[in-house]
Amino acid sequence: NVCVRNGIPLFFYSLCRYRGFTLFLTFLFYTSYHLSRKPISIVKSELHKNCSTLIRPPNLNGTDNETWCDWAPFDQDNYQTLFGAVDNSFLVAYAVGMFFSGIFGERVPLRYYLTTGMLLSGLFTCLFGLGFYWNIHSIWYYAFVQAMNGLVQTTGWPAVVACVGNWFGKGKRGFIMGVWNSHTSVGNILGSLIAGIFVSSAWGMSFIVPGIIIASTGILCFFFLVEKPEDVGCSPPQHHEDNEKEPLLQNSSSSEEIFSSPGLSNSISSESTEEHTEAISFCGALRIPGVMEFSLCLLFAKLVSYTFLYWLPLYISNVAHFDPKEAGDMSTLFDVGGIVGGVVAGLVSDQTGGRASTCCVMLIVAAPMLFLYNHIGQYSLATTIGMLLVCGALVNGPYALITTAVSADLGTHESLSGNSRALSTVTAIIDGTGSIGAALGPLLAGVISPTGWNNVFFMLITADILACLLLSRLVYKEVRGWCGHSPRQRG
Repeated sequence: NVCVRNGIPLFFYSLCRYRGFTLFLTFLFYTSYHLSRKPISIVKSELHKNCSTLIRPPNLNGTDNETWCDWAPFDQDNYQTLFGAVDNSFLVAYAVGMFFSGIFGERVPLRYYLTTGMLLSGLFTCLFGLGFYWNIHSIWYYAFVQAMNGLVQTTGWPAVVACVGNWFGKGKRGFIMGVWNSHTSVGNILGSLIAGIFVSSAWGMSFIVPGIIIASTGILCFFFLVEKPEDVGCSPPQHHEDNEKEPLLQNSSSSEEIFSSPGLSNSISSESTEEHTEAISFCGALRIPGVMEFSLCLLFAKLVSYTFLYWLPLYISNVAHFDPKEAGDMSTLFDVGGIVGGVVAGLVSDQTGGRASTCCVMLIVAAPMLFLYNHIGQYSLATTIGMLLVCGALVNGPYALITTAVSADLGTHESLSGNSRALSTVTAIIDGTGSIGAALGPLLAGVISPTGWNNVFFMLITADILACLLLSRLVYKEVRGWCGHSPRQRG
């Protein structure tokens, strides 16, 4: 299935074109998902500002000189808690909905599923921005809109990973999906830049424009997405090599394999061999070796990543004293680093066969880097740029690897005996568990930040260490494979 002209039938050219087109479309789709999530982090510093540094218009009604420039209800002393509540409305709904989204994704045509999700996401993103033009000052309105948006955004990740997994085999999955997963950072960057254009003049447009963009990509999805090779007469990819097994994910009858349990492999195999076209159950997906460990690791890794996603612009604005637009632009460097980190993590894990070890090393190095960023990151512009790039790579590298290549590996695990309808469910379980951490991170940041940003960073460092510890048994298994105790897979 390699695009080489000499000696290769025309069939393979068609397959390669469809693969490239699917990668491009799914990249575009999930870029729009993240693009529509980012504006809230940029707009926060506009909803609550330091009004003492601004000139108050003489015709402005009201007597509160300290909060005249803020947007109610975020003009109160507990504004950070309110921001945390709005963030959490989205993230809790996202986390809960993700566990069900994968189940629906296995049973509903992905093209319709993605289209509906993007159209509804565009609607709710626009509704948040319309609060500016409709002069809405109710915390319940913004929390409800964010909760509904979080629910419909769960349609995105399981569906796009399932689409890519349908088209690509295991060969260089880590590198391919590492490059492809840059859509997360590209979406964050574009969302920050677009929101930054309007944030100081009419912050409502910071949401309306991204809402229109994601709705437009939903229309593209309906007309152009090809879900799987069989739909256009192409052969599905090979997900396993008969004579090669990966130590992390293999089924083993050996007593030395620490993730096997009695009857586990047989129960999964018997279920899937009965009917390969039957979607896997939730419990069946949980029994796949490695799903629980990576899911719990992602919980803490995503806690760190999403705390930066929602709070980094406000942190930069408060600590480095940038205006809202400059803080938003500066925060995009974290996502630029994330692109590099995701690609490097995928490439290294392909070459070494160590998905867990790659994640663990990056998490270990990330902890001291976060400490240094908090203490010396604002000393100069060059230091800020350098530390944001490094921290972005180390924080988002493991997150990107787990949600893409690892999810696809586990979703096409050999114990499933060829059942191709597990990928969306496995992806949803892993990302859904991670989304619990994504909900906790911004919420805890909103509660802890009034006591000082140092405490927020201690929380993030602790989460990084816990994520690393949860992978310790998987790392041990991979190291044993490298030492000759069990075979290992290279790329």
